[in-house]
Amino acid sequence: MNTESTAHAADIEAIGQVVATVEHSQQHKNPDEFLALFHPDAVWTTGGGKVLIGLGTISEFTRKVLPATDWDGKVTYEVVHVFFIRPDVAAVKVRQLYLTPGDEREGAPLYVMSKHDDGRWLLTACQNTEVAAD
Repeated sequence: MNTESTAHAADIEAIGQVVATVEHSQQHKNPDEFLALFHPDAVWTTGGGKVLIGLGTISEFTRKVLPATDWDGKVTYEVVHVFFIRPDVAAVKVRQLYLTPGDEREGAPLYVMSKHDDGRWLLTACQNTEVAAD
Protein backbone atom coordinates (compact mmCIF):
# COMPACT_ATOMS: atom_id res chain seq x y z
CA MET A 1 0.00 0.00 0.00
CA ASN A 2 1.43 3.40 -0.92
CA THR A 3 1.52 6.40 1.41
CA GLU A 4 -1.53 8.06 -0.18
CA SER A 5 -3.64 4.89 0.19
CA THR A 6 -2.44 4.49 3.79
CA ALA A 7 -3.47 8.09 4.53
CA HIS A 8 -6.85 7.54 2.90
CA ALA A 9 -7.32 4.32 4.87
CA ALA A 10 -6.63 6.20 8.12
CA ASP A 11 -8.97 9.02 7.06
CA ILE A 12 -11.72 6.57 6.10
CA GLU A 13 -11.34 4.93 9.51
CA ALA A 14 -11.57 8.33 11.23
CA ILE A 15 -14.62 9.30 9.14
CA GLY A 16 -16.24 5.98 10.05
CA GLN A 17 -15.61 6.77 13.71
CA VAL A 18 -17.41 10.12 13.35
CA VAL A 19 -20.42 8.34 11.83
CA ALA A 20 -20.30 5.74 14.63
CA THR A 21 -20.33 8.60 17.15
CA VAL A 22 -23.34 10.15 15.39
CA GLU A 23 -25.07 6.78 15.80
CA HIS A 24 -24.11 6.51 19.48
CA SER A 25 -25.20 10.07 20.25
CA GLN A 26 -28.56 9.52 18.56
CA GLN A 27 -29.14 6.15 20.27
CA HIS A 28 -28.39 7.69 23.66
CA LYS A 29 -30.02 11.05 22.89
CA ASN A 30 -26.79 12.81 23.85
CA PRO A 31 -26.64 16.34 22.38
CA ASP A 32 -23.14 17.12 23.73
CA GLU A 33 -21.60 14.08 22.04
CA PHE A 34 -23.40 14.92 18.79
CA LEU A 35 -22.52 18.63 18.80
CA ALA A 36 -18.81 17.93 19.41
CA LEU A 37 -18.68 16.50 15.87
CA PHE A 38 -19.46 19.79 14.10
CA HIS A 39 -17.31 22.47 12.51
CA PRO A 40 -18.18 25.83 14.18
CA ASP A 41 -19.51 27.20 10.86
CA ALA A 42 -21.37 24.03 9.86
CA VAL A 43 -24.59 23.90 7.89
CA TRP A 44 -27.12 21.19 8.77
CA THR A 45 -30.38 20.50 6.97
CA THR A 46 -32.70 18.27 8.98
CA GLY A 47 -34.75 15.41 7.55
CA GLY A 48 -37.73 17.75 7.72
CA GLY A 49 -35.96 20.38 5.62
CA LYS A 50 -35.11 22.85 8.40
CA VAL A 51 -31.85 24.65 7.56
CA LEU A 52 -29.54 25.30 10.51
CA ILE A 53 -26.48 27.51 9.98
CA GLY A 54 -23.66 27.64 12.50
CA LEU A 55 -22.97 25.55 15.58
CA GLY A 56 -25.02 27.86 17.81
CA THR A 57 -28.18 27.32 15.75
CA ILE A 58 -27.49 23.58 15.38
CA SER A 59 -26.93 23.38 19.13
CA GLU A 60 -30.14 25.22 20.02
CA PHE A 61 -32.20 22.92 17.76
CA THR A 62 -30.44 19.71 18.87
CA ARG A 63 -30.71 20.45 22.60
CA LYS A 64 -34.44 21.05 22.19
CA VAL A 65 -35.26 18.13 19.88
CA LEU A 66 -32.86 15.23 20.55
CA PRO A 67 -33.54 14.58 24.25
CA ALA A 68 -37.29 15.14 23.79
CA THR A 69 -37.85 12.65 20.99
CA ASP A 70 -40.36 9.95 21.82
CA TRP A 71 -38.68 7.13 19.87
CA ASP A 72 -36.72 4.46 21.69
CA GLY A 73 -33.33 5.36 20.23
CA LYS A 74 -32.97 2.36 17.97
CA VAL A 75 -31.20 3.76 14.93
CA THR A 76 -28.17 2.63 12.95
CA TYR A 77 -25.80 4.54 10.69
CA GLU A 78 -23.58 2.92 8.07
CA VAL A 79 -21.01 4.57 5.80
CA VAL A 80 -21.79 3.40 2.27
CA HIS A 81 -19.48 5.62 0.24
CA VAL A 82 -16.64 8.10 0.79
CA PHE A 83 -15.49 10.45 -1.98
CA PHE A 84 -12.46 12.62 -1.24
CA ILE A 85 -13.13 15.98 -2.90
CA ARG A 86 -9.70 17.07 -1.64
CA PRO A 87 -7.40 15.29 0.83
CA ASP A 88 -9.03 17.26 3.65
CA VAL A 89 -12.65 17.30 2.40
CA ALA A 90 -14.86 14.25 1.91
CA ALA A 91 -18.43 13.62 0.81
CA VAL A 92 -19.76 10.77 2.92
CA LYS A 93 -22.96 8.91 2.01
CA VAL A 94 -24.62 7.24 4.97
CA ARG A 95 -27.44 4.72 5.32
CA GLN A 96 -29.59 5.45 8.36
CA LEU A 97 -32.20 3.00 9.69
CA TYR A 98 -34.74 3.82 12.37
CA LEU A 99 -35.78 0.50 13.89
CA THR A 100 -39.07 0.94 15.71
CA PRO A 101 -41.32 -2.11 16.13
CA GLY A 102 -43.76 -2.08 13.23
CA ASP A 103 -42.14 0.96 11.61
CA GLU A 104 -38.76 0.81 9.93
CA ARG A 105 -37.74 4.05 8.21
CA GLU A 106 -34.63 4.70 6.17
CA GLY A 107 -32.64 7.87 5.76
CA ALA A 108 -29.90 8.73 3.26
CA PRO A 109 -27.81 11.50 4.83
CA LEU A 110 -24.96 13.16 2.97
CA TYR A 111 -22.20 14.49 5.19
CA VAL A 112 -19.55 16.79 3.76
CA MET A 113 -16.74 16.51 6.27
CA SER A 114 -13.56 18.54 6.59
CA LYS A 115 -10.34 17.69 8.33
CA HIS A 116 -9.67 20.16 11.15
CA ASP A 117 -6.18 21.56 11.80
CA ASP A 118 -5.76 19.10 14.68
CA GLY A 119 -6.48 16.14 12.37
CA ARG A 120 -10.09 15.53 13.47
CA TRP A 121 -12.77 15.09 10.82
CA LEU A 122 -15.77 17.36 11.47
CA LEU A 123 -19.28 17.54 10.05
CA THR A 124 -19.30 20.66 7.91
CA ALA A 125 -22.28 20.62 5.51
CA CYS A 126 -24.91 17.93 6.02
CA GLN A 127 -28.26 17.04 4.50
CA ASN A 128 -30.45 14.47 6.20
CA THR A 129 -32.99 13.00 3.79
CA GLU A 130 -35.69 10.42 4.49
CA VAL A 131 -35.99 7.69 1.87
CA ALA A 132 -39.54 7.56 0.51
CA ALA A 133 -41.33 4.23 0.88
CA ASP A 134 -41.99 2.39 -2.37
